[in-house]
Amino acid sequence: MSPLRLLPPISPRHPPKRCLAVVAGACALMMAAWPAGLAMAQAEPASAAVRLPALGDATSDDLDINQERRLGDSIMRDIRRDPDYLDDPLLTEYLDSLVQPLLKAGRERGAIDNDIQRAFAWQSFLVRDRAVNAFALPGGYVGVYLGLVGMTATPEELASVLAHEITHVTQRHIARSMTNASHQGMATMAATILGLLAASHSRNIDTAQAVVVGSQAMMAQGQLNFSRDMEREADRIGLDLMGGAGFATGGMAAMFEKLDNASRLNDSGLYPYLRSHPLTSERISEARLRIGAAPAHAAVSRVDHLLMQARARVLMDSTEGSLRRQQAMGQPGSPLADATRLAALYGAAMASTQLRDFDQADQAIAAGLTVASKQFAAEPHALRAFALLDLSNLIERSATPATQAQGLARRMTATLAPLAGDRSRVLQLARAQVALARGRMGDATAPGLLRASTEELQTWVAEHKGDALAWQLLSQCAEPLGLHLRSLRAGAEAAMARGDVLGAVDRFRAAQRAAKLAGTDEYLEASIIESRLREVEHERRRLMAEARGEKPE
Repeated sequence: MSPLRLLPPISPRHPPKRCLAVVAGACALMMAAWPAGLAMAQAEPASAAVRLPALGDATSDDLDINQERRLGDSIMRDIRRDPDYLDDPLLTEYLDSLVQPLLKAGRERGAIDNDIQRAFAWQSFLVRDRAVNAFALPGGYVGVYLGLVGMTATPEELASVLAHEITHVTQRHIARSMTNASHQGMATMAATILGLLAASHSRNIDTAQAVVVGSQAMMAQGQLNFSRDMEREADRIGLDLMGGAGFATGGMAAMFEKLDNASRLNDSGLYPYLRSHPLTSERISEARLRIGAAPAHAAVSRVDHLLMQARARVLMDSTEGSLRRQQAMGQPGSPLADATRLAALYGAAMASTQLRDFDQADQAIAAGLTVASKQFAAEPHALRAFALLDLSNLIERSATPATQAQGLARRMTATLAPLAGDRSRVLQLARAQVALARGRMGDATAPGLLRASTEELQTWVAEHKGDALAWQLLSQCAEPLGLHLRSLRAGAEAAMARGDVLGAVDRFRAAQRAAKLAGTDEYLEASIIESRLREVEHERRRLMAEARGEKPE
């Protein structure tokens, strides 16, 4: 298995209309297309507007919360296998720092009741694409395109979109849109979305567009009668969530105005959010009128946002031309030492590492650390972000010929030392990658570092079983230590976490065969493998039964 990287390698862009680009549109189409006979929430206080019908009421008869979660899980299994699905630890951590306060506010305000809280996944994820877009899926999943992160200027603007999409989930707009539909509706919706997935995987743009065009007849009347009421409800309750989470609610009006200005231009297909969310002067005015006077108190700074905006801009387009432009923005000579300059240096360093111009990356990182330490000493995340960027550069450099191993190892140790107490996911994954890099360089301290990372990651995945990246790193760290069965099991768990159930079955069977050959040396691992193989095979049978329309075992 090839080593993981903190930064992905440069690769040619895929065709522009790809799997995840059409999934967002499909979700909007489906929500708009279902029969539109239900009574939408009227203009009323937010505390009343968020009270949903209880399970068993007419509004939830067609799609209960457990069915909705299963539908979302089914779609996510396909999305996680798509090359545009992105688990970038730093950006994911930043996105979570915006989402969690919104979810907390939703629980406090009654938008998320105990049943929905327990049943739904409540996961946000990133899509590697330049499009300015975000979308909600059934069961508590919210997708965010890198283009949206790269376009928003403040954390409040991004939080406003997240609050809007989270409200689609908390208000169960997909389930409510299917109120008067038959039970076949859920299967039809899943089939349409997954049909788009299959069409785009074929790289046949005409096929994918044909599926969309075929849905437009259904969409037209539903869009007029229904979707706009849902969007208004998402605006109203989303604004309330923003205030409750401590975000400046003016961010929603600012975001609307920015999108409205963009809608007057030819967006060249980069603003699908405009087409699925009708922007009117009424919605902008309402957002302005609802702006609260209370100051924001959320612990998300503009500096953090600008750094992650720069990261998103590098990751969303890894063509050489785009990376060269990002690299040029960090050229020396600028008299500025503000947050914008700091973000430019961050993007330049990251782009230089991707271009394997390691000396240029070193210069940009050194300049960024100087600006961060002098001008933003009260922003610890800025120094942390540059330290992690330095580790990325060192890890990539370690794989090149004629590497000065001892010098790189010393620099890795020095860079990690101030972050020793950081137990976040980002640092656990970074420490594991450093251990693997030092092992490849033949560093004598590597076995101890690999053992420490193996135990650290084992503890982490025990509580975060769906973390495919952590499982994959655990597999890589365990193998050079001679923990063969643990490595095989972790690889199988990584496949399962990515939604590759058949691949997970194959890997668990391979681990089972290896366990029989190993005898009793790793009895505990062998027992776990046997148990997990039974569970994963049961899941495979259940999914196959559902695909045939049969009742699962």
